Amino acid sequence: MDLIVKRQGETWQASFGGKTWRSAVGRSGIAVKQAEGDGVSPIGCWPIRRVLYRADKLGAAPATVFPTAPIAPDDGWCDAPDHADYNRPVKLPFDASHEEMWRKDDLYDVVVVLGQNDDPVVPGAGSAVFLHVASEGYGSTAGCAALTREDLLEFLSLALPDTRLCFQDGE
Repeated sequence: MDLIVKRQGETWQASFGGKTWRSAVGRSGIAVKQAEGDGVSPIGCWPIRRVLYRADKLGAAPATVFPTAPIAPDDGWCDAPDHADYNRPVKLPFDASHEEMWRKDDLYDVVVVLGQNDDPVVPGAGSAVFLHVASEGYGSTAGCAALTREDLLEFLSLALPDTRLCFQDGE
């Protein structure tokens, strides 16, 4: 059973089994990925690799079948297509373009790492496509999917070892 993320009327939704939650996606919607930074949530089904979390905010690791690891203040994720560490975790400081995983807002309190463009990594085909905590009002992401923290934790508690996140175009 997969987590399906798609448009529902004027909003985005994520559904898993009999559960449905409001969600957010990339600022360019769900489409075929064209280039790094295009704001697209890439059409397709992506395996869940692991779950990262802020231990200082959550306390214990989320209840889930997936491997979990705490995020450290010096954790980053390389999003520079021309760098050897593209679409991989890195330690900060880091000399190329990257995401900071230890954010001042709450968006990365829980981060589900998706297997999008990781086997093998293709430069420019997308990096740091996660399922993470939604901003207030479900603002668009840079290409990820997002749920409220409560909904994300509920999903993780229900997910099965072979669950994937699928971005689908259309209703």
